[in-house]
Amino acid sequence: MFADTIGISQLAELINSYCGIDYKKDLPALQSKVSRRLKELGLSYWEYCGYLNMEPNEWDTLIELITVNETYFFREENFLEEFRKVILPQYVGRTSQNPLRIWSAACSTGEEPYTIGMLVEESGLFQPGEVQIIASDINKKVLEKAKSGVYKKKSFSFRRMPEGAYEKFFIELDDAYKVKDSIRNMVDFRYINLLDNDVADQIGKVDIIICKNVLIYFDNNTIKKVINTFYDILKMGGYLFLGHAETITGMNSGFEAIYTPSIFYYKKGGKNL
Repeated sequence: MFADTIGISQLAELINSYCGIDYKKDLPALQSKVSRRLKELGLSYWEYCGYLNMEPNEWDTLIELITVNETYFFREENFLEEFRKVILPQYVGRTSQNPLRIWSAACSTGEEPYTIGMLVEESGLFQPGEVQIIASDINKKVLEKAKSGVYKKKSFSFRRMPEGAYEKFFIELDDAYKVKDSIRNMVDFRYINLLDNDVADQIGKVDIIICKNVLIYFDNNTIKKVINTFYDILKMGGYLFLGHAETITGMNSGFEAIYTPSIFYYKKGGKNL
């Protein structure tokens, strides 16, 4: 048992270093997620740590096991209202040479970036090519689903759909709905690890970052690293949207908090050095 505890702790450290997810204070949760995989391989936790070093592709399998991918279309109505009424109109006049660039970091199975694309199309403020949505995740399996744009009719993805949304934004298949090409063409799905040192080069400068319910899985040092990355990637005056349970107030991050009656979010300003 003692050896297992050491092995699980070592695995938690490896995961934290690799992608920032922090299981160090909740080893039982980690054990529940990976124990079946270790039985399949016939490895102890300690041996599995070595296996990850010898077989880097195993990280893809492990990431699928430990990441949470609960999402659906038109999630968080207050955020969507602010985005549609306040944020998008500020970028009218962009061109295909200088498009509005939005990054959906940790996009999971794609419902969030597609919803943003639907809001863009519905607004009528932009022509094709004037908005680019980059959607990234560390889980390759969910990215493949997102790229397909196909969602089962009875899936959790459609738990909260506005009236008329199916007709406007989807093509009906036998047992599924497929996101229309006009929406899919806005979105560029990419594999991104937020802890990589070259994220800024991979993404380029953007106007808006949406990263919801990700920081809650990170420790403070990882949060600071990721927020610094976001700061560098955002254009001056750009916006950062986090989950309603996440705050970076007091971190001297260079972001100014914007409070409305229903939500709060952040705008990039200058850092106080």
